Amino acid sequence: MPTYPFCLFVDCFAVAACFTHPLDLTKVRMQTLGPSVPRPSMLVTIRTSFAENGLRTIYTGLSASLLRQMTYSLVRLGSYEEMKRRMSENGRPSTGKLLLAASAAGGLGGVAGNPADIILVRMTSDSLRPPEQQYGYRNAMTGLVSLVKHEGVRALSRGLGTNATRAVLMNMSQVGSYDFFKTTLLRHHIPFVHYQFHDGLFLHVVASLMAGACGTTVCSPVDVIRTRIMGSSGKASAVQVLVKSLREEGPMFMFKGWTPAFMRLGPNTVLMFVFFERLKCGWSYFSNF
Repeated sequence: MPTYPFCLFVDCFAVAACFTHPLDLTKVRMQTLGPSVPRPSMLVTIRTSFAENGLRTIYTGLSASLLRQMTYSLVRLGSYEEMKRRMSENGRPSTGKLLLAASAAGGLGGVAGNPADIILVRMTSDSLRPPEQQYGYRNAMTGLVSLVKHEGVRALSRGLGTNATRAVLMNMSQVGSYDFFKTTLLRHHIPFVHYQFHDGLFLHVVASLMAGACGTTVCSPVDVIRTRIMGSSGKASAVQVLVKSLREEGPMFMFKGWTPAFMRLGPNTVLMFVFFERLKCGWSYFSNF
């Protein structure tokens, strides 16, 4: 199995983030709202965000999103590809081994990207706070400096447990399942229409959408709790947030923001893997010269 430079991962993540950031902002804002605020629809949330200051508002926090891609996403997919390459040296790895590798890589990515995640959550949900409670970060780097200055270095690990758990689940259910769906679709034809997939763009899109739906559903409960912990300056633990939210909002709070989350993760997953597969093909072609 060939090796690929990390610049390939950075390119595909950055492009995907620029397309899907408005949906990421919408998801965070929907997840942050508590029971005292009427639950808005995704379209209402987008319209309200756009009304604040136009296109500029729905791209609030883009610098933090790009920083997140360069840490969390780069480490989780880059380390997974390296683990998969090493396991493939002794023959084709089993699905179980691939899922285990994806989980381990996700945990590493969650730790690496935790500071960027905190800044992203705070920047995208800042306008929902009273003026005196807003963080006012101008960009990701000034946000990191301000976070350490006012809350200490330990604040960089705020929500690390839930973030690492989410990262493990996300990588296993998104990246790991992509390989599973891709391999399964190649082996079997679609019932009734008897369509046989081939390793190409259509296969990559379909497998990516299935992986995106799987990842969104599996990660939604942890994602909501993580967002609420990171967006707060308090000391509540994940268990306390879970118990309080269940008591006040019921179990469906765990799927708040599912629609924008999938509308973000679905295209993000498609863009990420399609760009990655194309870049791999291009790299393999030019590396042979």
